[in-house]
Amino acid sequence: MVAVLEELINSLYDMIQEARSVPLSTEKCMLDREKALDILDEIRTSMPKDLEMARAIVEKRNEMVAAGKKEADDLRRKAEDYVRKTVNESALLAEAQQKADGIVSNAEQQAVQLRNAVNNYCNDKLSATEACAQAMLEEIRKCRQQFDSANEK
Repeated sequence: MVAVLEELINSLYDMIQEARSVPLSTEKCMLDREKALDILDEIRTSMPKDLEMARAIVEKRNEMVAAGKKEADDLRRKAEDYVRKTVNESALLAEAQQKADGIVSNAEQQAVQLRNAVNNYCNDKLSATEACAQAMLEEIRKCRQQFDSANEK
């Protein structure tokens, strides 16, 4: 996706660089308006795909966190059920409590690790998407400034 956007921006940049100068002016040039507008339209339609991909990543992360929480809750319930069944005998109760605590602790650690991994992954992907979108936006602004300044002269 990023490669497509870079290619479109490079095409627009090349078109501006290769454009013929307006007579008696070194700053103004003539462009094929339709071609330039077509390229800008393609850039505009490509950008939401990156944003949609970022949304999908966040949604997937939320699903993974919810699944981790559900698994931890299920493990906790199982541990509590186990403890209730062995309440009558104190020795068994102590052992069951230790096992339940270990299961819960392990599940919570796994949930934290999973949440951290998912958060890091999503953060990395969102940062990359943000940087790409920012770079494209800056390039589009430069092109627009050049285009506007060319039209003002």
